[in-house]
Amino acid sequence: MTALNPGDPTTLNRLYGRAKGRPLRAGQARLIDTLLPQLAIPAGPITAQTLFGRDCPLHLEIGFGGGEHLAARADLLPDHGFIGAEPFLNGVAQALMHIDGAGTARAPLRNVRLHHGDALDILRRLPDGALSFVYLLHPDPWPKPRHIKRRMVNDGPLALIAAKLKPGGEFRFGTDHPVYLRHALMVMARHADRFAWLAQAPHDFTHRPGGWPETRYEAKARAQGLPVWYFRYRRC
Repeated sequence: MTALNPGDPTTLNRLYGRAKGRPLRAGQARLIDTLLPQLAIPAGPITAQTLFGRDCPLHLEIGFGGGEHLAARADLLPDHGFIGAEPFLNGVAQALMHIDGAGTARAPLRNVRLHHGDALDILRRLPDGALSFVYLLHPDPWPKPRHIKRRMVNDGPLALIAAKLKPGGEFRFGTDHPVYLRHALMVMARHADRFAWLAQAPHDFTHRPGGWPETRYEAKARAQGLPVWYFRYRRC
């Protein structure tokens, strides 16, 4: 397993953010009590076999928000396994509703596992080279200078993500915040030996690529007339 260096000022030893918001609706609370235990990631090392009983490409979404993207990707790729990590209970509850598929013509998704907690815990428990995709979509920008170390796009976390991605695996990052955009471009440039930016022209990072479902945060930004940026990096 790859460990973070606690002496590195850009190392993130835990994720920051809210744990709970408004009270859950009755249906959401029911899914937290009944469905989440079935999908929760067990203790110990994490592999496709331990989660899904078979070998398959693994995807990890760090901070999945309401789970729209996670569920849409899992529905699009039923032969792949998806892991979502989110510390915000209300987001987990919303994701469970997408996974359950109640009120839709779609059957419940069987290829998703959830961690109600810190994504760094999941990354540390994965074998190196285990992941085919990692998604970090519209994370909290932590715009104040004193909070820079709280951003997921920093040297320590990126080294960990790189270790867990297999060669040729893809890291996708999306943001609508110009401060985080500039910070991410600067940090990713320092990791050019690990990540190859797949953009060939400005259109490639100003327009959402195919197979990239919209998140609620992206939709909110667009409704406010804000630009959104999309980045795809391949593990060297």
